[in-house]
Amino acid sequence: MPAVRAVVAEYLTRLRLPAHRVDDAVVAAGELFTNALRHGSPDRGDTITVGIECDPRELRVSVADRSSALPAARTADGAEESGRGLTIIAALSDDWGVAPADPGTRGKKVWFSMVLQAVP
Repeated sequence: MPAVRAVVAEYLTRLRLPAHRVDDAVVAAGELFTNALRHGSPDRGDTITVGIECDPRELRVSVADRSSALPAARTADGAEESGRGLTIIAALSDDWGVAPADPGTRGKKVWFSMVLQAVP
């Protein structure tokens, strides 16, 4: 996951986004990728795709995997080392959800968005 976070950080930094938004987006993207790797990639050779869309008002990051299983938030107890990914994503982003896979592919996209500039 460090490589994914590094690539996302480099890309978002080049877009000149506010530093706090870059930091939050990097952590949230890493969580999405980790979830896709652990839960959405049934075969070792499956492709996981990270997409980034950005305009002056909003940043949207999506991670596509080949599983049709929907993510489910859960409450992890204090001793568990995992189970907090969706909670972290919800805390760091303004919105998140699930979208269908691109036409001709199977699976889903899990995404989050961050408002960069309020609509007047």
